[in-house]
Amino acid sequence: MSHVIVSAGSGEAATPLWFIPKNSQMPDDLPKLAAAWLKATGTEVAPGCAVMLPDETGALAGVLFGVDPDGDPFAPGAVAAALGAGLYRFALPPRDKRLAALGYALHAYRYDRYSRGVPVKARIEVPEGVDDAWLRRTVEAVTLARDLVNAPANDMGPQELEDAARDLAGRHGAAISVTMGGELVTGFPMIHAVGRASDRAPRLIDMSWGAEDAPRITIVGKGVCFDTGGLDVKPDTAMRNMKKDMGGAAAVLALAHMVMGAGLNVRLRVLIPAVENAIGGSAFRPGDILRSRKGLTVEIGHTDAEGRLVLADALALADEESPELVLDFATLTGAARVALGPDLPPFYTDDDRLAADLMRHGTAENDPLWRMPLWAPYEKMIEPRIADLTNAASGGFAGSVTAALFLRRFVEKARAWAHFDIFAWTPTAKPGRPEGGELQAARAAYALLAERYG
Repeated sequence: MSHVIVSAGSGEAATPLWFIPKNSQMPDDLPKLAAAWLKATGTEVAPGCAVMLPDETGALAGVLFGVDPDGDPFAPGAVAAALGAGLYRFALPPRDKRLAALGYALHAYRYDRYSRGVPVKARIEVPEGVDDAWLRRTVEAVTLARDLVNAPANDMGPQELEDAARDLAGRHGAAISVTMGGELVTGFPMIHAVGRASDRAPRLIDMSWGAEDAPRITIVGKGVCFDTGGLDVKPDTAMRNMKKDMGGAAAVLALAHMVMGAGLNVRLRVLIPAVENAIGGSAFRPGDILRSRKGLTVEIGHTDAEGRLVLADALALADEESPELVLDFATLTGAARVALGPDLPPFYTDDDRLAADLMRHGTAENDPLWRMPLWAPYEKMIEPRIADLTNAASGGFAGSVTAALFLRRFVEKARAWAHFDIFAWTPTAKPGRPEGGELQAARAAYALLAERYG
């Protein structure tokens, strides 16, 4: 997507784009012939519609695009799909030109690894006052996450996820280590248990970057590269998109790219438990009791609630350093989708200031979030008779809340923690958000970190 971005001052002539708010008059700086043509034809510019304006020779003099001032900040970016090849500039910017430019670039995304999609050839000049480096970095991060999530599981297993992490580490000079296969048994027993039935070895990916004495920020991403449901096998309709169950890992790699690319003053640690929840003779079973890295025992109520198991071991490791902030991202529960739908991820934290800041940045970045409660009375729902915890709450209610309560048991020393229950997928295309893999919550999280540690 970065191919559509051109820095201001390139010297290349750019065709003007006028974004016309609903029910407003035409701008005064339209070419006279174009203005006369509009008047003569009675053409109106409805939100989401593009009108091509001719010049004296019949060439393109500019483009009008209708917008709703109170609508989606990415909506102006949908003009990208209506434009022919060439360079364009914002002559009359929309209300938020920063998000409009980002929406333009994100709308141009095509996943073309396996087919020849029709690329967007219309390039956009970075609007005056918009941070060129921020725009490119953000577009690169979203592209990275979308490409990882969109990749089919036969080409995106634990090894390929490790390869992506190593590529990112090499690009930014980060250190990386991997604990794999049987090495997990002692230190990360639940990661091993979830991934051991697959012929693709489970692993814990551990990346570190930044000055040792900088504030310690740890981000953890669920990397279940495919989820059959295990022995409690999913129905076919529920399994169809389970290549995206590593969307949390994609999110933390994208967030790490933004943090490292911006050079924030943090000691960043990225932890990704990468597994495939497969069916086989060595698969973990309903009723098994697993011992976690933290020492808590977990009774397996359902093998399809595997994400919280691998996250728990990774969170326990993160917590041992007493970091200033831990953020985890996971495609964790269907209950979150039932409650809030695919576009509004819930998050959980005990820290009111952190929650308020995340909500504020989510709105400012058009990366929506919604705080949900860590409702203490539901703790009893995750406490079985013969172990410390169960991975499947009794009663079947409040599935996203009880999953978050389960994870909270593994974070004690960190000064603050937040859990994001993301979907990582856009089921119906929207401006700036094509159908398919999506980066959720990470842009809001980056804005928070940039504000605190920039």
